[in-house]
Amino acid sequence: MFSMPRVTRIGVFTSGGDSPGMNAAIRAVVRTAINEGMDVFGIYRGYEGMIDGQIEQMERHSVSNIIQRGGTILKSARSKRFMTYEGRLQAYQSLEKFKINGLVAIGGNGTFTGAQQFEKEFNIPVVGLPGTIDNDLYGTDFTIGFDTASNTVVQAADKIRDTATSHDRLFFIEVMGRDAGYLALWSGVAAGAEFILVPETKTYIDNITRLLKHDMRKNKTSGIVIVAEGDDMGGAYDIARQVKERLPEIDARVTVLGHVQRGGSPTVQDRILASWTGFEAVHALIEGKSSVMVGIEDKKITFTSFEDAINKKKNFNFGGLELARILAL
Repeated sequence: MFSMPRVTRIGVFTSGGDSPGMNAAIRAVVRTAINEGMDVFGIYRGYEGMIDGQIEQMERHSVSNIIQRGGTILKSARSKRFMTYEGRLQAYQSLEKFKINGLVAIGGNGTFTGAQQFEKEFNIPVVGLPGTIDNDLYGTDFTIGFDTASNTVVQAADKIRDTATSHDRLFFIEVMGRDAGYLALWSGVAAGAEFILVPETKTYIDNITRLLKHDMRKNKTSGIVIVAEGDDMGGAYDIARQVKERLPEIDARVTVLGHVQRGGSPTVQDRILASWTGFEAVHALIEGKSSVMVGIEDKKITFTSFEDAINKKKNFNFGGLELARILAL
């Protein structure tokens, strides 16, 4: 077992899908590290940039006026090369040129999987920050970007409901969530959706049509269905088609929100979450922690191993689906 060297020069990068609040996290890491007398370097384009040596030293002014900006100033990219030992070796050699001996990785499952392997092979400690709008990482109540994305979905759903009501239409709104339905659940409850369809539960089209018929008998002529893209019956288009086949009298329309959910100025909650966890990540490296994700549970900072953050299943609040069903009656 290797002993970890004392961290004096930190590299920070963002990887995978961008999420609102990543810039706030970068800002917190850079300024905390400098305050601790450390050198800090920005690594551009995630693992791809690490391999290619796209690294530059950052100062306090490097992160001025970014806390309110969406996206990531360090850019992000997925890297097939980093999945190979040769790619990881090249990344290590790039870090060696700058004498970087500690990393803060901001991202999700894929980011942490790569970081875990990299640390095992090259003995560079890595601490992760949960940056994903999916909110699917075990070990934190919320992930950076989730709150902003939820608000984006709700704002869109509110506008769509206006036209749904005006034209007596049923709108199927598809949101991101290939493997997890947290975004669909929270935004669906907040938007007053009539139905919320998520990967965690099986969808029965006949149940939906039966309830829609019940609504029609009560003269309810419009509605909203929030569909996570990873629902077992398919995306919003597939589900809308199947409902339309059973109830041809319904005027069904589909809106896929797509990447608009990733963008926008982060909410207060995402800025605070990013700032707090970024601050703690630097101190975790100083204290010798590694291969852990910084999160917040019950308003307290937690450190969860990459192994658990990646592999353990976060508890899904099925009660939220029942809440939505009752409130939509």
